[in-house]
Amino acid sequence: MNATDQTPAFPFAIGCPVWACDAWADIVYPRRTPRNQWLSWYSRMFNTVEGNSTFYALPNLETAKRWAKESAIGFHFALKFPRDISHEGKPKPSLLLNQFIEIISVLHDANRDGPSFLQLPPWFDDSRFDELLEFLEQLPSEFAWAVEPRHASWFDKSETETKLNEALASLGIDRVIFDSRALFQAKPDDEIEAVSQKRKPQSPIRFTRTGTRPMIRIVGRNRVELADEVVAQWLPILDAWVQEGCRPYVFTHAPDDAFAPAFCRRMATAYRTSEDRNAMPLPTIQAAAKQMTLFDDEAMER
Repeated sequence: MNATDQTPAFPFAIGCPVWACDAWADIVYPRRTPRNQWLSWYSRMFNTVEGNSTFYALPNLETAKRWAKESAIGFHFALKFPRDISHEGKPKPSLLLNQFIEIISVLHDANRDGPSFLQLPPWFDDSRFDELLEFLEQLPSEFAWAVEPRHASWFDKSETETKLNEALASLGIDRVIFDSRALFQAKPDDEIEAVSQKRKPQSPIRFTRTGTRPMIRIVGRNRVELADEVVAQWLPILDAWVQEGCRPYVFTHAPDDAFAPAFCRRMATAYRTSEDRNAMPLPTIQAAAKQMTLFDDEAMER
């Protein structure tokens, strides 16, 4: 990778839930590209990634350093808290948390860290607010954090939700917005979508931001155009946040990861081509034999 390689210059961070997928050959990286070069190629196509792998296991520090070295300038990782912290009882300071923070520190020192997010389990309700607040208050303030609530009690449009939003705002922590409306708009088209509908929550949608890096996780369909209506609702909100000086993070999920880049590209294109944004610089990626871009139809064909 060339030291001058840069991630796409885009008004907000947008990417996929992973950077490694066998189905992305000739879509994100040229066919037969070695797996250890996939991150380098991905980071020249998209400017962030949702680090779901850290939910299951933490890399060692050498691996984190390699991530920082292999990714393009301006690229940022949004790591997910390990499930042993978020989903095993009360979130609390621990050796595992210290190890997670060490990894974030490595990325931070290389200017590769985005907001790391704590996904609360479905059973974590508002009765545990004090536990959550105590945990969040102990997180190092020099890093960016976000929280994704899932239990219905956090969406009461009243005292509980206000209390959560005010607490997050006071700490400069963002509230993750999980939008699965497109996924559930119709019966599944295939077995993968059926499984996704069984597993994914239908959280109420809020357009509230509590920090400067609002995070949106959107789950669409394998036919990515079926999410167009949801995407259209987000475009003016994203633009307003950008105009306010924020750096939104958007992650596009598809039931089958094979279609996540196409969904990501479709949303980025919709933002760029709406209103007066046609002069926006295009994110580009240099392939060996030709130039591929986020907006190149031929490069994204399957």
